Amino acid sequence: MQRLALFDLDNTLVDRSEAFRLWAVEFCADHGLPGDALAWLIASDQDGSVPRDWFFGEVTARFGLASVDTAWGQYRRRMPELVSCPDEVLEALTLLRGDGWTVGREIFEAAAHGCGLDLRAGGWAIGDNPVLDVEGGRAAGLSTAWVSRGKDWPAELAPPDRTVPDVVAAVQVLRDEDAGR
Repeated sequence: MQRLALFDLDNTLVDRSEAFRLWAVEFCADHGLPGDALAWLIASDQDGSVPRDWFFGEVTARFGLASVDTAWGQYRRRMPELVSCPDEVLEALTLLRGDGWTVGREIFEAAAHGCGLDLRAGGWAIGDNPVLDVEGGRAAGLSTAWVSRGKDWPAELAPPDRTVPDVVAAVQVLRDEDAGR
């Protein structure tokens, strides 16, 4: 198997949920929204799994805002400033690259091609979403590592090749697998 590791971004490499919470707090304050608005925004976001156009349609309708495009545009501009990658994740990825791994993320075929590699030679898909990241990676012919974030694996799905608590542990799995070859 080639040294290819495709990582999901949201809630795998970066804490998207916390960045969203920070954005929602700012959004509520900027718009003078009532106390229950924050909980509603977080629940409606569904951990980023709903389409943004739908989400902002619901937001503008609920809070009487003028434009979906304006709200969504402000979100897109602010979120990159709120998202960060923990130092230990960056250090773990640096170790993996130092071992000769090519590191990318989702959209498996395009990512592999962009890395100058071919999915037919194998690799790993690492992510926190059981369907998009793990089942998607498996369907693309990759080995899979699920970043559980303390959650239980859905019983109705075939399990991933590995379950890990975080990206640092996923990197260690890849390095251990590579050393065992």
